[in-house]
Parts: sequence; C-alpha cells; structure tokens
Amino acid sequence: MSELAQQACEACRADAPKVTDAELAELIRMIPEWQPIVVDGIMQLQRVFKFKNFKTAMAFSNRLADLAEAEGHHPGILTEWGKVTVTWWSHSIKGLHRNDFIMAAKTDELMD
Repeated sequence: MSELAQQACEACRADAPKVTDAELAELIRMIPEWQPIVVDGIMQLQRVFKFKNFKTAMAFSNRLADLAEAEGHHPGILTEWGKVTVTWWSHSIKGLHRNDFIMAAKTDELMD
C-alpha cells in the first residue's frame, strides 16, 4: 500500500488551501499514472483505466463508488466499454487538495 493510500481524507472547507505548485510536483510523483488537467479553469487529476469489457469496467466503477462514499469524497467517473476515466478534484475549493491525491492513490489500489 502506498504512503498516500494509507492516509485518510480530511474534511475540505471552502477556504481550504489548494495544493501549491511545489506540492503538486511532489505529490504527482507518488501517483505517476495520473495527469493534471485543467477543465473550465479548474485543476484536476485524471487517469484512464483499461478493462477487457464493459462488465469489468462497471465492476471497477462500483468499487470506486463504494470507496468514494466511505471516504466522503467523490470523483467524476465515466464508464465505457473497456475503460473507466476517473477525475478527482475538490469541488468546494475549485481545484486540487491533498485529498485528491490520496483518493487517486486509493483508486490505483482498487486495480490490485
């Protein structure tokens, strides 16, 4: 289990600080399969997971939904035949918080 995946999400307030550029550089090294993207001016983390069919992609999506509910932090999930695109960001701060990196690491571990 990765160092990030062992951590728990903290409640994120609207005034919580976004990750700094230095923190982004450090944290992204811990989840190398994830890409920082900007959508409508909001920094997000995204990764595409590949599967052999729709059924296994949907099973992964359901496991991710259970994880998100347990942690109280919810991603964008696009489930298609053979792939699931997962996007993490903190809605309340309109950007990236450490929680997003923790959840990305936990998402990676669902594939193990």
